[in-house]
Amino acid sequence: MLDSLKALYRSFSASGREKEAQERLAEARRRTPVPVLWLFGKTQSGKSSIVKFLTGATEAEIGTGFRPCTRFSRTYDFPTAEAPILSFLDTRGLDEPGYEPDEDIAKFDDTAHLVLVTVKVTDHALENLARNLVEIRQAKPSRPVILALTCLHEAYPRRQHPVDYPFKDGLYPTTEPEELRRTISEHATRFKELVDVIVPIDLTKPEEGFDQPNYGGDVLKQTILDRLPSAYRQTLLTLDQITGELGDAAIQRAMPTIMGYSTLAGTVGAIPIPFIDLFILPGIQIKMVTELAKLYGQPLTGQRFVEVATTLGLGMIARQAAREVTKLIPFVGAAAGAALAGASTYALGRAFCFYYQHVHEGHVPDPALLKQYFEKELADAQRFWACKPTEPGTKS
Repeated sequence: MLDSLKALYRSFSASGREKEAQERLAEARRRTPVPVLWLFGKTQSGKSSIVKFLTGATEAEIGTGFRPCTRFSRTYDFPTAEAPILSFLDTRGLDEPGYEPDEDIAKFDDTAHLVLVTVKVTDHALENLARNLVEIRQAKPSRPVILALTCLHEAYPRRQHPVDYPFKDGLYPTTEPEELRRTISEHATRFKELVDVIVPIDLTKPEEGFDQPNYGGDVLKQTILDRLPSAYRQTLLTLDQITGELGDAAIQRAMPTIMGYSTLAGTVGAIPIPFIDLFILPGIQIKMVTELAKLYGQPLTGQRFVEVATTLGLGMIARQAAREVTKLIPFVGAAAGAALAGASTYALGRAFCFYYQHVHEGHVPDPALLKQYFEKELADAQRFWACKPTEPGTKS
């Protein structure tokens, strides 16, 4: 209790408040359960297509989003580095002279929750990839490894995929061409001790002419979700459910940003020190709204933000402040703070999308209608966040 009171005193001093807030925000980012997928495959083996399918991001966004992190690897946080819901570690240069996995293992071993190996189904020049995968597997045998066999159509050129995905019940369905079954068998033998599961997929561009451009994609997504620790898959499951229910393309594109910042806010709200998150949450929410404004092509002016925030924010600040007092009660207060912080940030993001959509259509929504929309989204979000884990699960 004494430590909490001292921290509270520091938070109200001008000199200590900013430092304390930044330290707590950095801590919250470390504690927020963001799944990290380690992409391990040769160039042109389909890694970017998988990232695009899993995130819905454009090729340009993915291309500019990756940042170098080791000599041979790079990282991509989706949708933003400030509040990601999914991170990718991409190992390149597997066939370049001098590549050894030691540097990547040292960098990624404590952060990567799952290794996703990508191999073109017709590519059998994989000695270097398999050799380096042995070391990655041995470094952490408990970490799941999924092998995605890509570009299935190259094994049966000028043909469409079977209407029903045939690999749900096994890798060798009799409905598939013999040459495809044979090449899959060779990969299964090569990677028998190195991977936990094999998923054949074919993710193509619409202009390539396939009736099913995301062939096997949903099976791969479910396989990944099934093997992530529970706390790390919850946000992705929720995002998938919500976007699947939405018909508007703009809000679908905005949802990863809303979920990313809401999850970060929920982690901040769980900090068991009363009132500290009242100094951190506004910055998180303003950054979220700024990102949403960019997505909608609507410049966020100070006047516009004040208009919407005045309509929505005063009552929420009072609710959050009242909830802060409960943090003096062990365990109960942190969960309540996390629920309200995450839910209010989510509802705020949805309300701003509602606002921007109306502005885009040429009129500003009635304040009463906007507030009613916000309250509905808040009620729905609070039911979700009340059941959401506030701490990451064990990294396995």
